[in-house]
Amino acid sequence: MSKDRLGVALLGSGNIAAPYASDLPNYPHLKLVGVYDLIPARAQALAEKSACRAYSSFDALLDDPAVDIVANLTIFEAHYQTTRSLLEAGKHVYSEKPLAMRHTEAQELADLARSRGLRLGCSPFTLMGECQQTAWKWIREGRLGQVRLVYAEVNHGRIETWHPSPQPFYAVGPLYDVGVYPLAILTGIFGPASRVSAFSTVLMPQREARSGVPFQVAAPDFTVALLQFGGENGPLVRLTANFYASEKSKQDGIEFHGDLGSLYMKSWFAPDSALFFAPFDKKYTPVALIKPASAQGVHWSTGISELAAAIQAGRPHRNSAGQAAHVVEILNATLRSAETGQPEEICSTFDAPAPMDWAV
Repeated sequence: MSKDRLGVALLGSGNIAAPYASDLPNYPHLKLVGVYDLIPARAQALAEKSACRAYSSFDALLDDPAVDIVANLTIFEAHYQTTRSLLEAGKHVYSEKPLAMRHTEAQELADLARSRGLRLGCSPFTLMGECQQTAWKWIREGRLGQVRLVYAEVNHGRIETWHPSPQPFYAVGPLYDVGVYPLAILTGIFGPASRVSAFSTVLMPQREARSGVPFQVAAPDFTVALLQFGGENGPLVRLTANFYASEKSKQDGIEFHGDLGSLYMKSWFAPDSALFFAPFDKKYTPVALIKPASAQGVHWSTGISELAAAIQAGRPHRNSAGQAAHVVEILNATLRSAETGQPEEICSTFDAPAPMDWAV
């Protein structure tokens, strides 16, 4: 595709849509052309603020020739069907996580995109951050020795204290909402996981939305998983995810432990996160990032920008559908293991993403 600017439409204008819309103008090869939401007033408000079109219907978005890429920002359970419809209409898609709720559906979407010559990418995009790329480079270069153990902590607090509509998050649980962040980083660095053993439970079953409406937690709000990566010689990962403990917990980020030393990434989310290294049995000291983070905070349209740049250059894109489908298989297998008390094998694979050009 030779277009200098690719048109982007947002499907869904909920809580996350405004950060996407405000970040899109930072990328000269992207142009926000429209937004659609099941609640017309919500779409209209975002469209007016972002100087773009509010579509009157989903079909109107599908029929707009100015739309090259659609960012699917719908609720979790809607990702599969809406992404399928977008691909069938000939649109490239960048989906919020997870790609689908079931691995069979996620793989179906990846296969459909491939068969139609379309691009399908998926959040999280955090492995592209300066801190995360620096950590990956240290691991690739063997500065930690063989990495045998990883601790990944996701204490995401109580969503009902800040999100206007927390119920959909509690319908799927923290593993699907935020556990995917470290999983995207770890699968990008170490490749596919092969086996998982897990435990899940509901710590706090009764919650109350900010509106005062009480609701029941439908999915486990706490999960801990032990994941084996890359066969017998790959690292063992302990992943913890919950909607109970505060984000201010002393347990946070990702720790990579190798034969020669350990690397601590304070945040799996922030591209400008602090990074620390400790030789074995020594204290942590700060690590300089490969390059300074371009700005504080998260650039929400980073994944869309990467997808568009790959389309224009004719190269594979990072945050591939194959990797996203593998992450969904991990999620599914983790909850099955928690239900049965037995380990689960993970069978899918994907092509490894490339490091950022500036991090090679």
